[in-house]
Amino acid sequence: MHTLNNEAIEEYCENHTQDESDLLKSLERETNLKVLRPRMISGKLQGRFLSFISKLIQPQYVLELGTYTGYSALCLAEGLTANGELHTVEINPELEELILKYIDQSPYSSQIFLHLGDGNDWINKLDYCWDLVFIDAEKKDYSQYYENILPKMKKGGIILVDNLLWSGKVVEEVAKNDHETQAILAFNQHVQQDPRVTNLLLPFRDGLMLIEKL
Repeated sequence: MHTLNNEAIEEYCENHTQDESDLLKSLERETNLKVLRPRMISGKLQGRFLSFISKLIQPQYVLELGTYTGYSALCLAEGLTANGELHTVEINPELEELILKYIDQSPYSSQIFLHLGDGNDWINKLDYCWDLVFIDAEKKDYSQYYENILPKMKKGGIILVDNLLWSGKVVEEVAKNDHETQAILAFNQHVQQDPRVTNLLLPFRDGLMLIEKL
């Protein structure tokens, strides 16, 4: 079997994917220059995927857990209805200035709402019936996020969950003190066995799961 070079394939895919906006390019550059762990940013390929899914769904209410510098939020906002809202939650207050700098320049600025603090606290505070949710926050809390969000999802609503292959650690022997990998394994198994949803785990970037509420 021919083994593909992952970096070369990803570059080829990016070169054959619709380009992102100049605003998103600027945000990615500034993130790489100024923010720790810039590889956490969604980037062009995942960003265009998030935008594509959002445009297909045309959500009125979107929730994102884990804003980071705001790239994925701006992508998800591209599919909002005219009166739609996107609520994004970030635990690190040091990122607020950078996030708002780019939200304010976005054509969706009046529809995006940044909340600082713990994701589970904000799930409980925000009283919406969600059409689309993107989870990319504390891995140890994935199962709790999921259980708190699911009752607030519209029937047919979609939850997207990132990093579920965790750099391939999910298929390796896991150390007892590797709590993040253990949490991801538990989450993946929990969703797989949940009769309330259907799910699809894609080997895309670091593993992206699509979950539909039945």
